[in-house]
Amino acid sequence: MNKILVIEDDIKLQKYIKEYLSAYDFEVSIIEDFDDVIGQVERFNPQIILLDINLPKFDGFYFLKLIRKSYKTPVIILSARSYEGEQIRGMELGADDYMTKPFSVGILLAKINAVLRRVNNTIESDDITCGKLVLFDESMKLQYEDTILNLTKNEYKILKILLKNIGNVVSREDLLEALWDDTIFVDDNTLTVNITRVKKRLNELGLENIITTKRGVGYVFNEICE
Repeated sequence: MNKILVIEDDIKLQKYIKEYLSAYDFEVSIIEDFDDVIGQVERFNPQIILLDINLPKFDGFYFLKLIRKSYKTPVIILSARSYEGEQIRGMELGADDYMTKPFSVGILLAKINAVLRRVNNTIESDDITCGKLVLFDESMKLQYEDTILNLTKNEYKILKILLKNIGNVVSREDLLEALWDDTIFVDDNTLTVNITRVKKRLNELGLENIITTKRGVGYVFNEICE
C-alpha cells in the first residue's frame, strides 16, 4: 500500500483528502505537529508528500527546502497562491507538481498516480559522462571540471534525457512525458520554466548556449564532448 503524507492545516481539507485517497487504497497520514514535520516525514516514510504553503510557524517553501536536503520523495504542492511566481518558486525548490486551490480531488488522484508510475518506472542508475561533464545518477549532481552542482529532480531528469540525445532534437512532448507522465494535466509553461532553470544551472558552470531551442519543436543539447 502506497503511503501519502499530508502537510496541511485546513482540517476540512485534511479529512476530505484522507477519506477520498483512503478509498483508493492509499495509507494517508496527516501532520499534526508542525514543530516536528521532518521527524514525521522520517518516521512515516511516505511515497508522496502533499504540501500546503500557508502553514503555521513556517510556510511550505521552508519545509520543502528541508525535505529536499535529505529526501527525494515526490512532493505535490497544494496552495491557494496561484501567482506564477509562486509556482515557479515551488518547482525551482524541487516540487514535482503544483496544484492551486480549489482543486478537483479527482485530478489530484490522477497526478498522484502519474507520479507513482514515473517513480516506479525509473530504475536506471547509470552516470552519464560527456567530456568533462558528468551527470551522477544516484546523487543527482552535475560536475564540470572541478565544479559540482546539486540538481533538483526535474533539472536532473531534463539533463538526463537531453544528454542521452546529444545533437538531436528532443521534443517538448517527450520531455513532458519523461517528467510528468500524464501530459494532459501539465501546463506547457511549466516545462519552459524548468528548461530556463536548467540553462541557468549550466551557465553557472560556464556552459552558455549549450541548449538550443528549436521553436515549436523542442530542444537540442549541443555537442561538447571531446
